[in-house]
Amino acid sequence: MRADIAWWDLDGTGQTIDSLRADLCDATVAAWSEVPGLRLKFWLADRENNRWGAVMLWEADRPDELPPNRAAQLIGGPPAHRGRFDVEATAGAAHELPRHGGPGTAFTANTATSGDEPSCTNTSS
Repeated sequence: MRADIAWWDLDGTGQTIDSLRADLCDATVAAWSEVPGLRLKFWLADRENNRWGAVMLWEADRPDELPPNRAAQLIGGPPAHRGRFDVEATAGAAHELPRHGGPGTAFTANTATSGDEPSCTNTSS
């Protein structure tokens, strides 16, 4: 397995965590859900340091054809930090989260950081 990590520093980009989060609701997550060989992709937000990123876990090397990199498009450039890594081991424990569809603050209320209502209304995907 392989892992890719991409990270943007948002200061001076004109984008915010909230604007990038809103884009996840507009088919970005659905498009990545169809990529062959992608075991898991999760998007990360660091409000304290104003950073946005993603981690992708691949069965092997990533395919040549990928959905558009919406974060790069919206932010206006490539990530400030990008890395590719071999995955040496994985572990998972039993949990009660839904299997698919992004159980995360983009799809559920984020009362710990903003107190706002859910950003996406579609929580079933």
